[in-house]
Amino acid sequence: MTDSYKVGYSVDALDDLREIYSYIANELLAPETATSQLGRIRKEIRSLDFMPARYALVDWEPWHSMKMHQLPVDNFIVYYLVDDEKRAVTVARIFYGGRDIEGIINSNKQTVMELFV
Repeated sequence: MTDSYKVGYSVDALDDLREIYSYIANELLAPETATSQLGRIRKEIRSLDFMPARYALVDWEPWHSMKMHQLPVDNFIVYYLVDDEKRAVTVARIFYGGRDIEGIINSNKQTVMELFV
């Protein structure tokens, strides 16, 4: 029996990755930095295939009750859920750590709830 988990991305998380790349490459005019930053983020996400619950739960609602974990990667935070029964990890969102993440989530509760339907 394998101890590994399957790691997947929500549509929003994939959009977040594209936006991170676009901002760094086009706004900051640093495409090589954008490529390496995405590489670091994706490498850390891939590591969630083993012991994904090792990172802390989010402190605020509604995500705390949903058992949303947070994985810091450089200046970004990866938010993800662990389904032990299905041995799956779903990356929900990826945000720049300096943003008001709780405010963003609370203003988009409908989108957040769709992750769990």
